[in-house]
Amino acid sequence: MLRTSRLLATRMFPAHGYSRATVACRRLQFAQYSHAARTTEGRPRLQDTSHDNLSNWLQRSGLLQRSPTLRNAGPALLYQNALRYEPGTAISSTGALIATSGKKTGRSPRDKRVVEEASTVDDVWWGPVNKKLSPESFSANYERAVNYLNTRDRLYVFDGYAGWDPKYRIKVRVVCARAYHALFMNNMLIRPTREELENFGEPDFTIFNAGQCAADPHVEGVGSGTSVAISFERKQMVILGTEYAGEMKKGVFTVMHYLMPKAGVLSLHSSCNEGPDGDVSLFFGLSGTGKTTLSADPSRLLIGDDEHVWTENGVFNIEGGCYAKTIDLSAEKEPEIFNAIRFGSVLENVIYNPRTHVADYSDRSITENTRCAYPIDFIPSAKVPCVGGKPQNIVLLTCDAFGVLPPVAKLTPAQAMYHFISGYTAKIAGTEEGVTEPEATFSSCFGQPFLVWHPVKYAQMLARKMQENNVNVWLVNTGWNGGAYGAGKRISLKYSRAIIDAIHSGELQDAEYSTYGVFNLQIPTAVSNVPAKVLDPSRAWEGTTEEFNGTISKLAHLFLANFKKYADKATPEIIAAGPRL
Repeated sequence: MLRTSRLLATRMFPAHGYSRATVACRRLQFAQYSHAARTTEGRPRLQDTSHDNLSNWLQRSGLLQRSPTLRNAGPALLYQNALRYEPGTAISSTGALIATSGKKTGRSPRDKRVVEEASTVDDVWWGPVNKKLSPESFSANYERAVNYLNTRDRLYVFDGYAGWDPKYRIKVRVVCARAYHALFMNNMLIRPTREELENFGEPDFTIFNAGQCAADPHVEGVGSGTSVAISFERKQMVILGTEYAGEMKKGVFTVMHYLMPKAGVLSLHSSCNEGPDGDVSLFFGLSGTGKTTLSADPSRLLIGDDEHVWTENGVFNIEGGCYAKTIDLSAEKEPEIFNAIRFGSVLENVIYNPRTHVADYSDRSITENTRCAYPIDFIPSAKVPCVGGKPQNIVLLTCDAFGVLPPVAKLTPAQAMYHFISGYTAKIAGTEEGVTEPEATFSSCFGQPFLVWHPVKYAQMLARKMQENNVNVWLVNTGWNGGAYGAGKRISLKYSRAIIDAIHSGELQDAEYSTYGVFNLQIPTAVSNVPAKVLDPSRAWEGTTEEFNGTISKLAHLFLANFKKYADKATPEIIAAGPRL
């Protein structure tokens, strides 16, 4: 039967006038669709689509309903389908679903595109982060994705919310062909109640995930087999050529990173927690700097681990779950995250013992970027609803691969702006394609890959919030100490936790400080449970003084060269807050 379908497909899609890749993909899609259409006749539907408005929406989107469409399916059903239909899937000894994302095990920022549209063209910060794609090319991607989804034996739809504050939340719909992706977004979006689902209506934004189907590199502006494209005007995101689930999560954040400033509130790439007295702390930082780990504090309530919005009333989490790195995870180091890996959570690209199904979190054979996605209420200390008051402390987390930034420094308002705009850190191996070891980088606002507006817009909004609320700002380095990467050691997690505890207890507010050289930072002379030598990188350095001076000078030059991009819009006070050579 399938052979007959392939012969018919050859006649339907002759090679003349099309690229070889396009012809092959369309022939295969048509053949699979024709075969599936014949072989699914008479099959019982696994679950009804629930509402006529969903059926109508699917038809308007070009999605045929010859396949069972599972809307907001429960974890048990998604487990069943993943195990039955998705090779490489298993259940861990603790009950989590283990899934693989295929060739792509990290985000593909070089393949991200934003559609150039009249309604948003003047808003978007165009350049390496937001590369332009024409509406025609987006339509070609969309058609390819829908054609592929129409060949699948089953589709999954998940409807959820982004944002815990009803005033600012948006309705997000995800359409995908993998149970693993549906469960992932069930965990990462805010799950609607039965009543909310029944009255969900039209989505504000839709993700069409056809990641199993390669993009057509011949489409103008695409250029490779992977494409992650967003159209703000069409309120759609199309994913082709990558099955890495994190693309969906960060796609939603990119949308909120555009919409929230437009609504006059500040979106933040940060984690957030709340103390017993209601004091709120924000933790800024890129993947691998410790946002998730340091905010999951059993003595404080977790509001969220990655994405927030600061409004006129306080902060709210954008997400309904957490996406934690699991490399070298242990119950001793990170008990709350370790215990969150149970039935309903998704382990991504994690190796396990084939006999016992015990996960091996030290195994890097697939990727360094092993992950777990779980609902936020899997963390015992989570605050649900995930909202809090106005922040009192801001922690700028960096992972310094040079080993010359201090583990903690108290920043002036001007220094806070300088370091927020600079966003210095090191890319951690595995979080992006092609990164195999820490690499020094500057990521503006500690989240440049997800910015839509110019960085200065976010910085100006943050400066106003800081001034209005008299916020304390701290620079915390969770990277190397005693030497650069390869010579020194990563700062112990117990030291980083002790520093955060000292911030929250008020110890560092009243501490004695000394001025730290080239970067003109104020570093404490003592912190409880942290060796004094560790606090001063010049004392912790195990090489020669000449090597240390050369290394700190090199990093200072990198800071100064990077900040030239923003100097024309920065105040003299902010420019002067940088390193001095």
